[in-house]
Amino acid sequence: MNERETFVAVQKNGDGDLTAFQTNSGRVLGYEQALQAVQTGEIAGANVFKGRNGKMYIRGDADGDPTNNLDSLPLF
Repeated sequence: MNERETFVAVQKNGDGDLTAFQTNSGRVLGYEQALQAVQTGEIAGANVFKGRNGKMYIRGDADGDPTNNLDSLPLF
């Protein structure tokens, strides 16, 4: 069985919103692609939740370590 990928870096827009993700295998995924990859279980350490506005969002799994939050990942 293949190991699931993890997010290792992110891109943000001018408002600081996450717009793209890079995985440990080097793949670069736009937000919608990343959302689908998390939903299908391809990505470890992240999950999808429904915001108050009804849209689906990606967030890191809660593990008590703020250094690996998606917003804290390095930019690429």
